[in-house]
Amino acid sequence: MVDHSITTGHDRFRSNRSRREQLPEAVASYVRDLIMSSQVKPGDFLRMEPIAEALGVSSTPVREGLLALSNEGFVKLIPRRGFVAASVSQQDVRDLFWTQAQFAGELAARAASKITPADIARLESINEQFKEAVDNDVQNDITELGHAFHRLINRAAESRRLSLLLSSAVKQLPNRFYASIEGHVTATRGDHPELIEALRFRDPELARTLTENHILDGADGVIRTMRARSSWGGREKTR
Repeated sequence: MVDHSITTGHDRFRSNRSRREQLPEAVASYVRDLIMSSQVKPGDFLRMEPIAEALGVSSTPVREGLLALSNEGFVKLIPRRGFVAASVSQQDVRDLFWTQAQFAGELAARAASKITPADIARLESINEQFKEAVDNDVQNDITELGHAFHRLINRAAESRRLSLLLSSAVKQLPNRFYASIEGHVTATRGDHPELIEALRFRDPELARTLTENHILDGADGVIRTMRARSSWGGREKTR
């Protein structure tokens, strides 16, 4: 006989632990987007109280999230003073997108030999919703549907470890302002149908190339946005 009180308590414990683990990630994502979208400039102090208030969390997950970002190189911890935003170069941005492009391109190539007709139909449905979101300028839907489109392809590749590596890389890329990057959404409307056709005809190299180019084009959009918002004073040379 199952003691439901114990089961319920265990489920609640797991739920609370999961939420505690997710809070620092939410903080890191929020601050990372502030830095990548140039709302926070290099050298700006990142006060924990405003961040905690904006996200409705305590100071503990804020500190944990900022420490995670210091390991990623997005912020620096100055002893006895706090956290400051680190500089992000154009080469840093290109390296982040290049890393994602390599993983996602390989997953798309593997998916080309395994994807099912049902998956293709779902991709077409998602893309129709994506186009509708673009036409109506619904930014959140544009972002979510774009992620859903590529997530389905990644799952079709049936390569769990590679997908986890991709997820780790994606966490360091901008999210909330991604849909608003000038020109990228328009390009995406053409990229998605071409990628669907490459998968339908089981062409792994074309699927790889289209995916890599699609992602790398995003780097140019981010760099244009960051330059326009004065993250870089002039034409920065890549390292």
